[in-house]
Amino acid sequence: MFKNVMVYRIVSGWSTTQEELEAALDGARFVECGASQEKSVGWAEPRGEAHGPLVEVVGGQWIMKLMIEMKTVPSSVVKRKVQEQIAQIEATTGRKPGKKEKRELADDARLSLLPMAFTKQSSVTVWVDPKAQLLILDSGSQSKADEVMTGLIKAIDGLAVTLVNTETSPAAAMSHWLLTHEAPQGFSVDRECELKATDESKAVVRYTRHALDTDEVSQHISQGKVPTRVAMTWNERVSFVLTEALQLKKVAFLDVVFEGAPSSPGDTKDDGFDADVAISTGELVQMIPDLLEALGGESVLGAPPAPAAAA
Repeated sequence: MFKNVMVYRIVSGWSTTQEELEAALDGARFVECGASQEKSVGWAEPRGEAHGPLVEVVGGQWIMKLMIEMKTVPSSVVKRKVQEQIAQIEATTGRKPGKKEKRELADDARLSLLPMAFTKQSSVTVWVDPKAQLLILDSGSQSKADEVMTGLIKAIDGLAVTLVNTETSPAAAMSHWLLTHEAPQGFSVDRECELKATDESKAVVRYTRHALDTDEVSQHISQGKVPTRVAMTWNERVSFVLTEALQLKKVAFLDVVFEGAPSSPGDTKDDGFDADVAISTGELVQMIPDLLEALGGESVLGAPPAPAAAA
């Protein structure tokens, strides 16, 4: 659970109960695509049990899940079907269809093929920390994150959120850590990073399983390349890749996190779900504030950003 992390701040002073949130989401439960429906989006049971709660509470943390189902028809199949129809029209009427008619033929072809199309499902786990007023998504895709935000705001009156911002930009902070070979307190810089040039060359240098405390890396940064992602570990407990957009990717919980825990999650699905939620949220709820502090603290809306040198 939580392989990717995007952090939002709840800024509306929004407060609700689990029961109220459950009722709000219930009106938008996930339903599979109909025969001629291309896309369906809705809320599903996080625990995976049919007709179960849409909001699970574990250790005071609220967990939800947005399901997205898509039907896709290969464009090559649509194109072939349209060409067949165009050929038939030309043979029977002697005229060539115009652009508008071709678009209509393509739309009709796509609709006729949808009932036979395969469906693809994906989901995004949503975690609300009511005490900290944070909303965290398990997503590495901004488009999916936007879909979740749209679904939440439609379902919940008065909810307003914004992506968390920090006084020091992640790119400036990562540059500083790589140049000085000093990670912030509680963190270590690992053996993976990506550097991009800001000039028209758009040159990219990637290091994988490679020491980063080298003159070569420092030289790239001194020449103007900016870190867009750097692998890090927090307190030897959680590893992740920090991006310039303040997203966490490849989140992994290290063995020490599981020391003292039962060797197996138990015999029921409930035990496994609760254990996964408790472990992942329990670690991240401590790590996220430390990371924000390492980036100069969370910025206040409307305040001017700190200069890059503050890193």
